[in-house]
Amino acid sequence: MTVKQKKCSLEDLRILQEISIETFSDTFKDQNSPENMNAYLEKTFNFKQLEKELSNAYSEFYFIFFNEEIAGYLKVNMNDAQSEQMGTELLEIERIYVRSQYQRKGLGKYLFNTAMEVAISQNKQLVWLGVWEKNANAIEFYTKLGFVQTGVHSFYMGDEEQFDYIMTKTLR
Repeated sequence: MTVKQKKCSLEDLRILQEISIETFSDTFKDQNSPENMNAYLEKTFNFKQLEKELSNAYSEFYFIFFNEEIAGYLKVNMNDAQSEQMGTELLEIERIYVRSQYQRKGLGKYLFNTAMEVAISQNKQLVWLGVWEKNANAIEFYTKLGFVQTGVHSFYMGDEEQFDYIMTKTLR
């Protein structure tokens, strides 16, 4: 078993789009209507939107490879790139997604560790993330990693308002 990571660049845009749609769909399609899922995917993972995010100096994407195959990715945000204005002392983990065939191999932990390395290198005090209130597996994963729920925010899946738990972890 070999695990490698690589920071993404604009050259990775097409594969990032493919893996984003695949992993998000696999994770949430059973709990959402096809109409709302399609609306969200088109809004969030369209080529222009991902290009904008990849070009933002305060966002970073990382692919993780398992035996030379792209198995998932991480997206972190700092400063004004955060999805909520949380301040410059915090780093947001916006996405940790692993393809279904590579889950339960510890790859989410690898991606999490990369996020922690970025946060420490940027002298952040806290790391935060939003996790859908109905995603029990992710809530359990983040709780085991030392995150605690500190708030709630809403987001829209198509025309349906849903809620994420805001979870934070202190670094210092």
